[in-house]
Amino acid sequence: MSRVHVTSEIGPVRSVLMHTPGAELLAVTPGTREDYLYDDVIDLEQARKEHRQLVAIVRQFAEVLETRTVLADILRRPEVRERLVGRTLDVVPSDALAQRLAQLPVSALVDVLVAGAKEEAGPIAAALNEASYMLPPLPNLFFTRDAGVVIGEHAVIGSMRYGVRWTEELLISALFRHHPAFENAGVLYDGSDEKRPNYTLEGGDVHPLRPDLVVIGYSERSSPAALDLLTDLLFEHCGIRDVIVVVLPKEPTAVHLDMIFTQVDRELCVISPPHFVGAERLAVLRRHKGESGVREMPNLFAALLGVGLPLEPVFCGGANRADQEREQWGSGCNFFSVRPGVVVGYDRNEATLREMERAGFRIVHGGKFLKGDLPVADGDRAVISVRGSELVRGGGGPRCMTMPLRRDDP
Repeated sequence: MSRVHVTSEIGPVRSVLMHTPGAELLAVTPGTREDYLYDDVIDLEQARKEHRQLVAIVRQFAEVLETRTVLADILRRPEVRERLVGRTLDVVPSDALAQRLAQLPVSALVDVLVAGAKEEAGPIAAALNEASYMLPPLPNLFFTRDAGVVIGEHAVIGSMRYGVRWTEELLISALFRHHPAFENAGVLYDGSDEKRPNYTLEGGDVHPLRPDLVVIGYSERSSPAALDLLTDLLFEHCGIRDVIVVVLPKEPTAVHLDMIFTQVDRELCVISPPHFVGAERLAVLRRHKGESGVREMPNLFAALLGVGLPLEPVFCGGANRADQEREQWGSGCNFFSVRPGVVVGYDRNEATLREMERAGFRIVHGGKFLKGDLPVADGDRAVISVRGSELVRGGGGPRCMTMPLRRDDP
């Protein structure tokens, strides 16, 4: 029987993969931030504090698997270690790196695979104060959602848009293929195996809303050819009958669908209003199993109504356009649901939190929740707010930083 099981965005979460940021973030500097897909430089220690709070909150509801721990589990098996190191060297061929990796104990190998391996500086490089990596670090790895998706009891390994994230695919693929906590009914697509031109797919664009329904974003990170292939695979293997596609704008504020849309309860979602309401609303397509083409829909809500899932929107940023733009930039739409009606989000997005209160959610301070001062009872609607002043600089929120492996059906 498969261990993984995800048929919705809101079912009670039981197991989730997370990654506490570490030394890999130190590679992001003012000079390298664009190369690593960052808009700003993150203070590592503060980011780690914020992430530890997020992990502690999620642990109140689910088993949290740390990336480093589960990687170490599988790398203790010689055949898995040989395969993963070999595939890493296929991406970054280097005899010197091969010799270095062969000598490392498991814990040090995990550190190098995540934080990278620096070249030893020669006299000229030292004199010029120049440093480079023979194996690049993975400062985006704490956004675990992007490199792997569970749909039903199957896994999809991301095909990352930018080369600086390619080795993330290798690590996540190895976990789904070799770790018992990631046991699945089959890997539908493995981006680490299939480096096809114009095939890119990242998990921030993939939202399973129901056992027969997935909403997908066509963003700068996910290509049409990959979305068609994924849809075909979902129809064939996962019981999916409808796929709704939101055509995202090519702008840095909307790199994935979950930056402008997340479901937070059975009948509620949080949206970025300019993208879904009014003259600027995005194009939306619906593809139904058994039909050869797609249908253009008036908007996302009409498309959801057409498949029997009416959702009411909560406006990120409220009614004021400036607040909408500021808080969408601050990952105000990017909530992670731990069960229907209980979500985790950043405390910085005050206008959005006020809108959530109007929708019936109680705002629960994360620190007080962990101390037991503000419990969340069964049946409560609540937003558990977490600090995020540094984490948000990486360009994502709680949904981005969580990869659900098991959820109960809502």
